[in-house]
Amino acid sequence: MAGILAWFWNERFWLPHNVTWADLKNTEEATFPQAEDLYLAFPLAFCMLMIRLIFERFVAKPCAIALNIQANGPQIAQPNAILEKVFTAITKHPDEKRLEGLSKQLDWDVRSIQRWFRQRRNQEKPSTLKRFCESMWKFSFALYIFTYGVRFLKKTPWLWNTRHCWYNYPYQPLTPDLHYYYILELSFYWSLMFSQFTDIKRKDFGVMFLHHLVSVFLLTFSYVNNMARVGTLVLCLHDSADALLEAAKMANYAKFQKICDLLFVMFAMVFITTRLGIFPLWCPRMIEAILSLAQRRRTRNLQGRTPTLRPPPMEPVVPTGTSSLALAPWMINYSKLHVPNKVNCVFLEVFNKLQMQFLS
Repeated sequence: MAGILAWFWNERFWLPHNVTWADLKNTEEATFPQAEDLYLAFPLAFCMLMIRLIFERFVAKPCAIALNIQANGPQIAQPNAILEKVFTAITKHPDEKRLEGLSKQLDWDVRSIQRWFRQRRNQEKPSTLKRFCESMWKFSFALYIFTYGVRFLKKTPWLWNTRHCWYNYPYQPLTPDLHYYYILELSFYWSLMFSQFTDIKRKDFGVMFLHHLVSVFLLTFSYVNNMARVGTLVLCLHDSADALLEAAKMANYAKFQKICDLLFVMFAMVFITTRLGIFPLWCPRMIEAILSLAQRRRTRNLQGRTPTLRPPPMEPVVPTGTSSLALAPWMINYSKLHVPNKVNCVFLEVFNKLQMQFLS
């Protein structure tokens, strides 16, 4: 097991050249992301579940009642042991042959049995009130976290110039605001994974569970190897459309059709602009910097010498016990990384084909 962990956490995969995990330990001069910080996400996720229960009961439910959303569920099917056994153990949608057999066994007509199965299926569907409360919770959190992300990022240099995500990487200090933003997002996705088993069961249960799992994976490992700056940009960009979607659902449950249509149009515009516009155009520029950096490192290794590199525009944070010579190869001026190479061309070509396929 120790060998597998050592292989998985190999520094050559997670960190730049000449950088080790020991170099990213906290010092008196600077604080860096630590894997132990992520344990805080589990108690926070539990707290979010408790806050959600209180919010749905004392805030969302009164709002729903004020909007004339009834708590009454669908009509309950007449109790019948034979039909209940068929429904739970065999099928929820009996065919004509089975319906005829049940009709003879119960001395019911076929239409009555079909009506019973339809009522029994509808009985498992949650009420509109429950749907509204769930959407209102997600709307409130999405609105809060997006607002916080915008207020936090507008004060950071990497929002206005994404190359600041890589200046002096990975020796970028962790600020309290960035730590709070990341841990709160991670806690929310953990809470969604836990609550998904008790929430409204939808057809996309497996897809959404995989989505939450991948989100947790990306948040965890981008934090561990200190790619939190670029992670905050991706989080804020993806959170921008979530509040509009949940607001459109709430308007639909309240039967405000015109408001629902308007909100959904706004959601579609924001979603397409951010996911298929800003992010695809911004992501290749970020990856271009990484690929160009890898190309320089490969060229340096082949030539057997260290090229003369310009210092970054900000003062580097040097951890205790790390020489400035060891950091020198990573003090690169990324404003000059616009020279195309074969790897970049191949990546951009594949990306363009994928984008054309999604838009077709």
